[in-house]
Amino acid sequence: MATSSPGTGTDVTGAGPSAPSATRRGLLPLLLVGNTTMYTLYIGVGGVLLALQVEDVDPANKVANLGLVAGVSAIFATVFNPVAGALSDRSGRRNPWILGGGLLAVPAMFLLGSVHTVLMITIAWCLGQAVMNVYQAAITSVVPDRVPMTARGKASAAVGLGLPFGSTLGALIGAAFSDDYRTGYLIFGALVAASAVLFTSCAREQRMPARQPLPVREQLAAFAGALKSHDFRWAFIGRALLILGYFAVNGFLLYIIKDHTVLPAGLKPEDAVAVLMPVTSVAMIVSTVLGGYLSDRFDRRKLFVGASAALSAVALVIPAVSTSWAAMLAFATVNGLAFGCYMAVDTALVTMVLPKAEDAARDMGVLNIANAGPQIVAPFIASLIVGFGGYTTLFLVAAGLAVLGALAVRPIRSVR
Repeated sequence: MATSSPGTGTDVTGAGPSAPSATRRGLLPLLLVGNTTMYTLYIGVGGVLLALQVEDVDPANKVANLGLVAGVSAIFATVFNPVAGALSDRSGRRNPWILGGGLLAVPAMFLLGSVHTVLMITIAWCLGQAVMNVYQAAITSVVPDRVPMTARGKASAAVGLGLPFGSTLGALIGAAFSDDYRTGYLIFGALVAASAVLFTSCAREQRMPARQPLPVREQLAAFAGALKSHDFRWAFIGRALLILGYFAVNGFLLYIIKDHTVLPAGLKPEDAVAVLMPVTSVAMIVSTVLGGYLSDRFDRRKLFVGASAALSAVALVIPAVSTSWAAMLAFATVNGLAFGCYMAVDTALVTMVLPKAEDAARDMGVLNIANAGPQIVAPFIASLIVGFGGYTTLFLVAAGLAVLGALAVRPIRSVR
């Protein structure tokens, strides 16, 4: 999964000519379905089935091997996502790329379920990431392409709800096929393919003028220029720290439950993940709505961002001091509340500290590096920490990163 900007040439100032009619035809539900199935595959494969497959290959070195597979694939996804976005920009079309990427998810998942070595799993998952990032880059660009400014908030909500819904569905399907992950892989691929067919059949598009992406040199210059802004730089640092801690833990959730948590009799680790994900998702939805509303109501962004990052640290300490199942349930609840509020309010905060209004899209793309970059290094760092100090140390290090993320908003001057 890549969270980098899908296309540097995307127009964010307004929607394409077909936006109003496309919205009337039900574009927002289609965006919800399309993003939900995408996250269903990412969470179900990356969080459940891939971990089981890696463990089957080499149980003794599963943590280091999963860190390798996840880290290499994250690098690949982060690099490939803007490439895929640039290709769809140049064509002036999104639907063909959504359909192509979605349909190719099926053979990619079939290949992933057919390999039996860590090297081949890594290669197969990178190929899976490639086709999924073709799909992701194109469907992410639909909102600025087709949705008018007056409906962007609703569209963003439809896209954002795909994560908690997809996380829950992915965990449930992953648990259901924990003993037959090859079939599970095919089901995930089929869901994405079906949503791609549905989306492209129901959300027709008009060809837009082909756009050229920024040259690499200009993108690097933009990155350096944006980080010269004092407030934006601290927002970037805070986001990167929290994301690093979040993915360092969540990337190894199944192994944490297997090797660190004392489960009730009869509860399998895969079923425990299927319980935790909905708990986290519901908490995330509630805090996303409440956090956004209350931060608007009181006009205090830094307070909510700092408090939610600190709450994330509290959540991470809970399973560090207790290995009980109740502690993991508490962690899932509190962490969901913290992360949902943080992402909702921090995104609003960032839009208020962008260096230049005319470069908003470019600078938001720079911020996305704070999302994608930590996801690359988190699996490597987490596997090293677990190897030397175990899962308790991993939780404490992640909590420390969350505290630093909370403190990073303090120097921001232009936002309360």
